[in-house]
Amino acid sequence: MLLFLNTKLLWKKQIRVQKVNYENFPCPQIIPENMPLVPELKHSTIPLSNGLQIPILGLGTSHDGGYSHKAIVYALNECGVRHIDTAKRYGCEEDLGKAIKESGQERSELWLTNKLWPGNYGYRAAKKACLDSCSQMGVEYFDLYLMHWPESLSHGGSNREVRAETWRALEELYTEGVCRSIGVSNFLINHLEQLKEDCSVIPHVNQVEFHPYQQPTALMEYCAERGIVFEGYSPLAKGQVLSDPTVCHIAHKYRRTPAQICVRWSIQNGVVTIPKSTKKNRIQENCQVFDFQLEETDMTALGSLHDGRRVTWDPTNVK
Repeated sequence: MLLFLNTKLLWKKQIRVQKVNYENFPCPQIIPENMPLVPELKHSTIPLSNGLQIPILGLGTSHDGGYSHKAIVYALNECGVRHIDTAKRYGCEEDLGKAIKESGQERSELWLTNKLWPGNYGYRAAKKACLDSCSQMGVEYFDLYLMHWPESLSHGGSNREVRAETWRALEELYTEGVCRSIGVSNFLINHLEQLKEDCSVIPHVNQVEFHPYQQPTALMEYCAERGIVFEGYSPLAKGQVLSDPTVCHIAHKYRRTPAQICVRWSIQNGVVTIPKSTKKNRIQENCQVFDFQLEETDMTALGSLHDGRRVTWDPTNVK
């Protein structure tokens, strides 16, 4: 099932929302009993500009305790997850490869995203790092390979020059089939504009922080107009949004958890969404979002929560 959403219309539509005393609605924290996992998870995708289909929901990993072998195997075998996001920076490539192998899932059925750390930017370093990551994970290719950050940690030129040199390496990896698609992470409009001027392949994906408190509307519209798929990480704002009165009210209305409301809101905005968890019950919870739909008034209420806060790094001052 191809999930098609008109992102621009969702963002530009203005709807009058009735004011409610949200403090009267406690946040439900327990998943309703007998809620089945939804098979549509395996088939809900968004097309990239090169024709590939990226699963709209994935499982994120991270460093500092953000990886669990058992959770990965559970997500793949019990929850229908087919999209796993990782990065060289997280230090779990070898372990992740072992978990995928243990799951028994066919490589061709999975979407694996990896990210190139800025310390490996530059043409030769980037190509070597990508091949090394493939070797670490025991795979021959990545479905998506991203530049992790717009600022270079290597010497030898300006950020713009190093980004362009690095991107040319990714273009070659794409042509060679080592990376089935290539993209960037944490890039803003100015970074994307420079890349467009300096290189030949437009990024297939831009992965940035996205949740009700951080909604980069202008960046989303820019990406939509240029065929760049918008992918969002930290959809729960590292837990900050889970106690928000508006989110709790809407969770109460649908008899869902606040996390499910936030994940559903992100997906319904047409955003590829990668919540992170190392707990089986949370992974299951985050996957059970395909059997309900938020009404437009609720989408708008959640959209009104934007206050510009970030819960991760801020690329605003990166030249």
